[in-house]
Formats: sequence, structure tokens, C-alpha cells
Amino acid sequence: MSINFPHFAYPQPKEGYWAPVTSTINWCEEDYYATQYSAEIVNTLTNLLFIGLGIKGIRNCLKYDHDSIFLVAFIGYVAVGSGSFAFHSTLKYPMQLVDELSMIYTACLMCYATFSFSRSQVFRQVLGVSLVSLAAFITLYYHFCENPSFHQNAFALITATVLLRSMYIMEVNIRPSLKKKYATVLQKYIDPATTTKSEQLTNARRDQRIVKEMWFLVIFGLSIFLGGFGIWALDIKYCSRLRTWRHNIGLPWGVLLEGHGWWHIMTGIGSYFYIVWAIWLRHCLNERQDEYMLHWTSVWRLPEVVPISTVKSPVNGYTNGYTNGHANGHANGHSNGKTNGFIKGHAKLADRKSV
Repeated sequence: MSINFPHFAYPQPKEGYWAPVTSTINWCEEDYYATQYSAEIVNTLTNLLFIGLGIKGIRNCLKYDHDSIFLVAFIGYVAVGSGSFAFHSTLKYPMQLVDELSMIYTACLMCYATFSFSRSQVFRQVLGVSLVSLAAFITLYYHFCENPSFHQNAFALITATVLLRSMYIMEVNIRPSLKKKYATVLQKYIDPATTTKSEQLTNARRDQRIVKEMWFLVIFGLSIFLGGFGIWALDIKYCSRLRTWRHNIGLPWGVLLEGHGWWHIMTGIGSYFYIVWAIWLRHCLNERQDEYMLHWTSVWRLPEVVPISTVKSPVNGYTNGYTNGHANGHANGHSNGKTNGFIKGHAKLADRKSV
């Protein structure tokens, strides 16, 4: 027995305001069927997620004093969404370059944030020049070869490099069993002589819990991101069949079969999760776990890194235990005469905020 939902037929394509199409790619969504001012309406509007989440990230960076490199990264994130919005609205080649190259530039920014932390000024300068040169090479080569596969492979390679490096940094610098042996030199600013055995055990349990929390955040965000890739691949492979299905079920239900729109939504969320993870990782590398926390109350809500002092009403066991445990340990540390060591350690750690 078939179920017929209320629907209306797809309109005939209109003469596009931005016609003719000059981009080297044209996606599975049919052109100018909804309005003459947007070539691909679903692929256009789904980019509003990037813009909205990017603004949220920029606001949090300014409000909560996150490192400035992440403010720039969120600005790049907004640029990706804005460029993609313009590209799918017009299907013009210059807008295609804005869309795709902004992805490369933002990935390079995150690469700098990952590899430059706690390195010397000379290393950071060499790294910055190298990444600018890489971005320039990709820009020029892609402009002349006009091969989308080149752009996709370059973006995937940079992203995978950044992701794997971040995982390594997280493990060797935060996991208690590894950081004793493999932690970076900067981790040694924390002098064990300034803490009691009990406090060291509490910190080890805290860090173990943070690593577990981070891995869940990474796996959850990466699953969404890769899921978007998978849907996009299916959208490309079965485009003609999907178009037939969309016309059979009509509007508005047909928009649910716009695979590239789902790619925007899912990669947008996945990328946001990565930047939030990078912010939380940076605060932990700066040994500021007593000041900041990952505030993520449900998988249906977006995570954010906030000062512990701003969480007025803990809503889950982790938040409650985390906040109370840190508050008690922090107070005990001071009452045991550790104030000077704590202040000195944090004064040194403040210098580690690279950008």
C-alpha cells in the first residue's frame, strides 16, 4: 500500500539571472527550478549553517579569550560558507574558486595552529612561509588545470595531516601514561614538586577523563564529516536515479534527496566539531583544565569550550563531577601552601599561548 504525502510538482527550470553556467562543476541539483536568482537553491541555503556556526565560533573566541588563531579559523570557516553560497547561487567559475580555495586556506590555517604550537619563533616563521607557498601553489595550479580532483585530493591530504597530528599531540601530551615519557618540553613547566601525591592522582584521573571525552568528540564529529562524504559520493554516482525519485515524490520532500546539501550540513557540523576540539586541546596543552571545560550536554547539542566559572547549573554527571572535583582539588592545593607554585606555573604557561 502506497502512502501519498501532500506535495506539489517540481516547477520547470527558469531562465537564470546568472546564466550562463561557467563553473567546471555542476551538481546533481537541477538548475533554477525554484527561483531565477539561485541556480541551486538547496545547495545554496544549506551554506547558511556554515555562516551561523562560524559566527557562533567567532563570538565564543572573543567572549572566552580563546587563542586568536581559532578566531581566524572561524573567520575562514565563514568564508567557506559564504563562498559556497555565492558559487551555488551563480555557478560562475570565479565564485567556484572562492568556494574551493577558501577551503584550502582554512585547512592551512588549522595546519599552522597544529604544528606551530610550542615551537620556536624561527620554526613558526618557516612553517608560515611554507604554508603560504603551498596555498599559492595550489591556487595557481588549480586555476590553470581546472581539475576538481586535484583540489579535492589536496584538501583531503591537508585535512588528514592536521587531524592525525592533532590526535598524536592529544595522546602524548594529555594521556597520563604517555605524557610522562613523551610529553613536549613545555609540559615540564608543571613542577611535580608543587603538588602532593593526592593532587597528582586527581590530575591524572582528570586528564584520563579528558582524553576519553576528546576521543568521543573526535569520533562523533569525524563520523558526521565522513558520512557527508559518503552521501555526496552516492549523490554523484546515482544522480539520474535521484532526480527521478525527487520528481516522483515532489516538493518539499524531494529536497531530502539533495545529497550535496547533506554534504554541506554534515561537513559543516563535522568541521565545527574539529575546531572546538582544537580549542579544547590548546587549553589543555596550556594546562588550563582548571579554568576551561568542554560544555557538551547532549549529542543533539553543539559543543563549546567555556570557562568553568560560566557554567552555573551543571546538567549532567560529567559536568557536575568535573566542576566539583576541580573546585575541591584547586581549593585544597591552595590550602596546602601551593599558591606560589600554581601562580608561577601559570605565569610561565601564559607565555605558551603562541598566537
